[in-house]
Amino acid sequence: MGFPDEIKRIRQRCFLTQQNFANEIKVTFSTVNRWEGGKAKPNLNAMKNIKEFCLKNDIDYAGVEEAWLDFKVEK
Repeated sequence: MGFPDEIKRIRQRCFLTQQNFANEIKVTFSTVNRWEGGKAKPNLNAMKNIKEFCLKNDIDYAGVEEAWLDFKVEK
């Protein structure tokens, strides 16, 4: 599964909108929207917040991290 799909999966697993997920991980709605659309990749600080979110919500983070490492932004 690619990174945009992984982000969408963890967000939907917690029944969150893009806006609510963005609030949880301290980024903007448009940032989450760009991640899910494959137009951007989170920086290390955002990944740290995503990891904390996953741990808090008992979501496996390994797949997210692996997808992030392999992800190339579409131009």
